[in-house]
Amino acid sequence: MTKLSTAIHFDHVARYFGDVHAVDDVTFDIFDGEFFTMLGPSGSGKTTCLRLIAGFDTATAGRIMLHDRDVSQLPPYERDVNTVFQDYALFPHMSVADNIGYGLMIRNVSKPEREQRVHEMLDLVQLAGFEKRRPAQLSGGQRQRVALARALINRPRVLLLDEPLGALDLKLRQQMQIELKAIQQKVGITFVFVTHDQEEALTMSDRIAVFNRGKVEQIGTPQEMYEHPTTQFVAGFLGTTNLLGQASIRPEKIRILKVNESAPTGMQSARGVVRDVVYLGTFTRYLVSLDSNTDVIVIAQNTGAQPHTRGQNVMLAWSPEHARVIE
Repeated sequence: MTKLSTAIHFDHVARYFGDVHAVDDVTFDIFDGEFFTMLGPSGSGKTTCLRLIAGFDTATAGRIMLHDRDVSQLPPYERDVNTVFQDYALFPHMSVADNIGYGLMIRNVSKPEREQRVHEMLDLVQLAGFEKRRPAQLSGGQRQRVALARALINRPRVLLLDEPLGALDLKLRQQMQIELKAIQQKVGITFVFVTHDQEEALTMSDRIAVFNRGKVEQIGTPQEMYEHPTTQFVAGFLGTTNLLGQASIRPEKIRILKVNESAPTGMQSARGVVRDVVYLGTFTRYLVSLDSNTDVIVIAQNTGAQPHTRGQNVMLAWSPEHARVIE
């Protein structure tokens, strides 16, 4: 197996604000060329870690290595990274082309090269023909693309993205998730993405780090994180889960049967009563109270079969392999 080179290394990094431990002794690696997402609720430490990489903040303790170089004390302009913010921070008085080429202009890159690279970026983000427009003449998704092109034109080795899709409506956000991942794969550089949106993280990431109270709870691929959560926090934050004792069971892994049906061989089962039914188009969500006084959420695909009704006695069944033991 080929050893992956490390783009960013956090070495026992901490950031304290008085008694508040925003980041509390975290150590992890981000690999070269991967789409790495830092996921967590507000105040979990993910954005502070992004700011530490960018150089907008300084660690209280520990080191941050960027391609084997200690950048912990370097100012932002000496780090080979660029940042895309949620508000895009575009210059309203400048055209799209001038916004994108601004970083090259202040570096005194020649006008012919600057125009060529702006043209390349416009093609990359699918905005060819928009170069003379002002930001106010663009949609939210188009402004997001301009901000992305402006950050990429300097050819950084790492691109930092601080909830860049947060201001978009749901449909556009889902579209931009696909486009952003496609752009990352095309340019091949490391993307470090911060979000509190679980679906966003699962959709785009090569790996996800889940943050909680300044610490990293778990790191893994989207499938590993969803199918094999190691803590109760990860199981509950990354999607919906049911906690039965020390086991986590995802709602879609549970079958809901009529009370007189037998559970398939090898499956565990429990009796209960349907307390709530929510029709959601492609599936129906049931809330079932078990005889043990535990509430369980079940998601069943809508296949045209007669749905279960509120107050109905049912049997729940699941494979033991889908009950993940967690801390």
